[in-house]
Amino acid sequence: MLDRRLHLHLAGWLGQWPAGSGLHVVRSGRRARPAWDGRPRPAIAVGAHGSTVLSVAPDRVDAVRALAERGEAALLAELPAAVGHPNWVIHEDVFRWCVAPAPLPDAGEWTSPTGPGLPRWLRLFDRAVLVVRDADGGYLAGVGVKRHDAYGHELAVGTVAAARGRGLARRLVAQAARRVLDEGAVPTYLHDPANTASARVAAAAGFPDRGWRSFGVYPP
Repeated sequence: MLDRRLHLHLAGWLGQWPAGSGLHVVRSGRRARPAWDGRPRPAIAVGAHGSTVLSVAPDRVDAVRALAERGEAALLAELPAAVGHPNWVIHEDVFRWCVAPAPLPDAGEWTSPTGPGLPRWLRLFDRAVLVVRDADGGYLAGVGVKRHDAYGHELAVGTVAAARGRGLARRLVAQAARRVLDEGAVPTYLHDPANTASARVAAAAGFPDRGWRSFGVYPP
């Protein structure tokens, strides 16, 4: 059975969940509003078990449905223009979620995203981020939480090259996932299908690959 929190997240985030088999283009006013980082996400899709829900702004539904009738290749090639952002890009991901994080030891501390020495990508977050530093206070790895709504929080992790291979990322992701669950939401984790390192981190932290996929239109 699908976790209730995930169901509520997807229904609100996309505008509809679930749907029947095939591709379903649905309308959502959220596609025209700023996302967690202040920039819009004009098209977002999640697919599972032969069903895909593609969420676009209400005024783009007819154009995207017509485009989808031409097939997947045309949809992916022309979707940015169809939702009003011809210079943006399509990003495809493995969509993972977790209700039982791996029992790994905590690795980091929650701190302000404006703290010293943090990479630019962590400074985009408006709430505490989870960070590991070395003995001299230098940044090694971190996790930010994209709070899409009350029920779905997406984790993003990054590790400096010199600290990779120590298991820091998986420990941070599991630690952050436990906090998200304590807050009443379900943690999600998206990564490029070709990013095998990220896939290993996700699996080790308790986010199995259930065959779910996602794609969307993002700023370049």
